[in-house]
Amino acid sequence: MKRKGLFLLLMMTMTVLLSSCWSKKELTDLAIVSAMGVDKTKDGRYHLTFQVINPGNVAGGMQGGGGGTQSPPVTIYSASGDNLVEASKRASGRISRRLYYAHTNLVVVGEKLAREKGLNPLIDAIDRDPEFRITTTLVIANHSTAADFVKTLTPVDKIPANKVMKTLEFTQRKWGENIKVSFQDVMEGLESPGGETIVSGFRMIGDHKQGQMLENLQKSAPESTLRASGIAVLKEGKLVDWLYGEPARGTVWILDKIQGTDINIDWGGKKQAIAYQTVRQKTNVSAQVKNGQPKIFVHTRVEGDIGEMEVPVDITNLNVITKMEKELEKEIKKELKKAIEQAQTNKTDVFGFGEAIHRARPNEWKKLKSEWSDVYFPKLNVDITVEAYIRRAGLRNKSFLSGVKEN
Repeated sequence: MKRKGLFLLLMMTMTVLLSSCWSKKELTDLAIVSAMGVDKTKDGRYHLTFQVINPGNVAGGMQGGGGGTQSPPVTIYSASGDNLVEASKRASGRISRRLYYAHTNLVVVGEKLAREKGLNPLIDAIDRDPEFRITTTLVIANHSTAADFVKTLTPVDKIPANKVMKTLEFTQRKWGENIKVSFQDVMEGLESPGGETIVSGFRMIGDHKQGQMLENLQKSAPESTLRASGIAVLKEGKLVDWLYGEPARGTVWILDKIQGTDINIDWGGKKQAIAYQTVRQKTNVSAQVKNGQPKIFVHTRVEGDIGEMEVPVDITNLNVITKMEKELEKEIKKELKKAIEQAQTNKTDVFGFGEAIHRARPNEWKKLKSEWSDVYFPKLNVDITVEAYIRRAGLRNKSFLSGVKEN
């Protein structure tokens, strides 16, 4: 009986201590924010634009009720304030539900705000918010406002925020001129020596007003779309430059973030005649300090396949393969060099070279740290070594063009 009494008492005590559903949130009371845009107004205030999911429209294939009219998958709300918290709270007067940020996958920053005020206040506010995840993807609207960007409806992917996320993932995997970064990545970069980091850019193509209309999605070739465009360079939280093309890809390469790309080389007197598809690559950065002067070593090893040849080439000849590999090494080295030169011009060590010196020579770094961005980095000696290997040539060795030439 004593055991039964003690067990009953224990169960009653546990029941009293259980918290039950005191913190429950009813789904019907929440406005799920999929993306948020942050801009600067003319009077210097913050303007927030919220992309709120319409669950019924997303699940129902964008079919509305009643007479079968179509409705958009998201609804846009906006508000302004002297700071980010105030702007978020002011939005409550425009929506019948509480804004819920736990599923916010994307934050877009307008270019004007990024250049003039910078991202530091935004990062601080999001880092403090218990609902926001620091793994949320961050992009900067290239030559556009975040509001126009967030309001644009996209084909294929019903929720526009998902379109941006997937585009960044696939373009990084296949091309390498963009990189998907989260708030956590940006915070780590801004806390590094010099406070420099990079963020991917997205550009609106076409009329922004047309992009907000449902009719834009009913065309086989939408008049307004969103496209990954460039890499934004941040220094002390502010946008200082855009990288495109070879400097952009070279930057991603040195950061060891290239997942896949194509390298074209000249051959047989024809420009861009051979396309080389990378399969795997590894970039290592090391540092040394000699007589008070720092030096960086960048070593890249890449393996890939021949994807296309516009001229007949005998790739069964090892000498030909070796010559191709040398040309590939020269091309890749040129891109890495361009990326470093542009970074040195901007005095933005986005590669983490200073951190490499800190790890290798901590005592020497103490002497270099104060003048790293303005004195040492712009004149830094960087030794670049590239090893490129051709592993495969697709389904056939002898080119179809060889037979055409013989005939």
